[in-house]
Amino acid sequence: MTSSTSSGAPSTDALRAGPPQRLLYGRRVGHRLRPGRKRLLEELLPKLAITLPASGHLDPRALFSRPVAAVRLEIGFGAGEHLEAEAAAHPELGFIGVEPFVGGVARLLSAIAARGLDNIRILVDDARLLLPVLPDASIRRIDVLFPDPWPKTRHHKRRLVNRETVAEFARILEPEGELRLATDDPGYARWMLAALLAEPRLIWCAERAADWRTPWPDRPLTRYERKALAAGRKPVYFRFLRRSEA
Repeated sequence: MTSSTSSGAPSTDALRAGPPQRLLYGRRVGHRLRPGRKRLLEELLPKLAITLPASGHLDPRALFSRPVAAVRLEIGFGAGEHLEAEAAAHPELGFIGVEPFVGGVARLLSAIAARGLDNIRILVDDARLLLPVLPDASIRRIDVLFPDPWPKTRHHKRRLVNRETVAEFARILEPEGELRLATDDPGYARWMLAALLAEPRLIWCAERAADWRTPWPDRPLTRYERKALAAGRKPVYFRFLRRSEA
């Protein structure tokens, strides 16, 4: 079963008043939006928003108005700088961005409108609701950049990256598809790596320490990453490939 883009986007008022989304913590709406960005939420988001199917699978290629060579997924795109740049650099690809917080979604919508991008679709919700409905081997690359580390031990269950989600990443990646994860929290880095190395369908690309200490050269820095570097924190950059099918 294939989903189409939604017929209506949630307004900021609806997002404030609506029922809490599963597995999400903290506020979904922060400071009051500027009128222009609020208008984009009301007028542009309905054309780009993804509606999850009640049953069956979601064909990611069918979300786009024109054929795409492959589909990439970015989970927790924040303000959308990385997603915007990648979509502009690769117009032949389709991009799914997932971000539950409305301020970041509004900023990305502003960039989409300004640059005329037609290859981004957005889920304003929890990525863990999307993963199970994506078909096997349907995603070329997954980016999870600086997710909330939830550093307190009692909050570790809230972390996005765990063995269950890593297993889903491996399932939906194409053979030889790529998974990229970055964090500036040492505890979360160890947690991530333990989950990743426990997944037999994934291969760690690092051959030396510099491979995971050095930023990937082919993408822009996000504002969060710049703040982390300015504060003296040292991010790690994990890159894994999906094993080829026999």
